[in-house]
Parts: sequence; structure tokens; C-alpha cells
Amino acid sequence: MIRLALRCRVEQAEQVLAELLELAPSGVEEVAAPDGGGGTVEYAVYGAPGELPELGELVGHVDGAVIEVSSREVAEDWQERWKRFYFPVLIGGRIYVRPPWEEPAVRGGAEEIVIDPGRAFGTGTHATTRMCLELLLEARSASCRRLVEPGLARIVGRDRPGSFADLGCGSAVLAIAAAKLGFGPVLAVDADRAAVEEAVRNARDNYVEVDVRRADIRNKCAPTRDVVAANLTAPLLDAVASGWAKTGERPGILIASGLLRGEADRVAGAFAGAGLVERRRMASGEWAALMLS
Repeated sequence: MIRLALRCRVEQAEQVLAELLELAPSGVEEVAAPDGGGGTVEYAVYGAPGELPELGELVGHVDGAVIEVSSREVAEDWQERWKRFYFPVLIGGRIYVRPPWEEPAVRGGAEEIVIDPGRAFGTGTHATTRMCLELLLEARSASCRRLVEPGLARIVGRDRPGSFADLGCGSAVLAIAAAKLGFGPVLAVDADRAAVEEAVRNARDNYVEVDVRRADIRNKCAPTRDVVAANLTAPLLDAVASGWAKTGERPGILIASGLLRGEADRVAGAFAGAGLVERRRMASGEWAALMLS
């Protein structure tokens, strides 16, 4: 079995991933760079000898993005060994995300989400996803307490947390979590056809109702709901902000992540142009997440 890996800077990840998905449209493995280097991400695909090019070690370019490419043989038991990189995640004692081979949650009251990482598109273990889930719990608490403060008036007075949209949903971890936390209706959109299929499958396997659609939020105005989560790259977040600024539409609460710490101020400023004010900022390692309303 051959493992073909491409390593690039985080800010180049979107364009590199887009090119790699041409080679592996069903999804790729995403891991932190093995050297723990700052600001890098590694994508990998697996295939039998002859299915993937054996490139050795080299440095190349994808639309101007500098990438490191490597390919190597992996042990025959790789299908079991790779599972060690995926582990259960408990968020705020309320959301428990696990791969199917891990034991169910022991603690009562936690909403369980089961995602098969073998299908890629995100499993909930990445720092940006974890922060989105934490902020989702805060958004739910705020709406259920019926707080009356700037930006929250649109969801005041509801018995349920309100409607929810997951922009760039991938595996739909955030949409599934929202549905299990009582949000409704729940919308999940992604531009990738394979991601949409995976989101539909995951929602069904987790017994929740999620309206999954294919949508181009880069070039068309993103949908708004009472609460919106957008775990995207900074350029995509900029595009979402620009679309809302042009139409005057905006969500009651926005959870934005997928950006680096150094990008947070600029992205917050972009959403300020759409009438959204930063209320909360989180950071984990080099990543950041924002709550705006």
C-alpha cells in the first residue's frame, strides 16, 4: 500500500486540497504536519502500488502554492494502525464525538455523534471543529436563556434554540450536533458533491434530520439562519462576509473558525462590514474561532 502525502502552509491548504480531491474525490486524510512545524498541514491519500505515483521526496507548486510531496509504502496493517490518530472528543460535557470503533459515552446527558473518519471530511477532532462545538453550546445557552442584548433580539422568545446552518459542512459534525442540541430546522451546505453525500449519510446514521444541499458560497450569498457556523478558510469567510454586506442579510449569531490567529482581526473586520460585532474569541494552538452577532 502506498501513502502519497502533500504538505503545505495552512493558508495554501484550500487550493492544495481542491487539486488533491481531483486525484481522490472521495476524500483525503488530514493530519498535522509530522514535524509539528508551525502553520503547516498534511493531506494524504492511499492506494495500491500502481494506483498512485511513487514520487519519493520533492518540492513542487500547485497554482503558485509551494508544497512538499512524499510517497512511501505503508505496513500491511495500516488499516488498523491509522485508527490511533482518531479519538473520542467530549465538548463541555454535552457533545461526545467518536469514531465507530470507540465505546459509547459513559457520562449521561452527553449527545453522541458517531463519525467514520475513514470517509474523511472532518471528524470533530480538529481544533477548529472543537472550538465551533464549544461556541455552539454557548450560542444554545444564550438563546435558551432568552438573553436580550444587541444582536440576539432576533432569536429571543423562542422555546427552541432556533434555526441553524452549517456552511461548508464537510461530514456535517456541526449540523448533527446542532440537531441533537435542539436546533431546528437545520441546514448543511457544501460545494463538494462527495461531502454532501457524506453529510447525508452521517445525518441518517446519527438519526437526525438535516437538510443537506450543495451550494457555492464562494460566489453566491451564503444562507442565513438564527445561528450559523462557518468552519472555513479565511478567504471563504471573507467571501461570506462580502455577500452578506451586499444583501444586508446576516445571521443572529455567527460562529466562524478555520482561520489562523493572525487572521482573526481581519476576518472580524470583514464581518463588521456586514453588521456583525465580535462578542467572543477563542484560540487553540495556531487556530482561532469567533462568535459574532
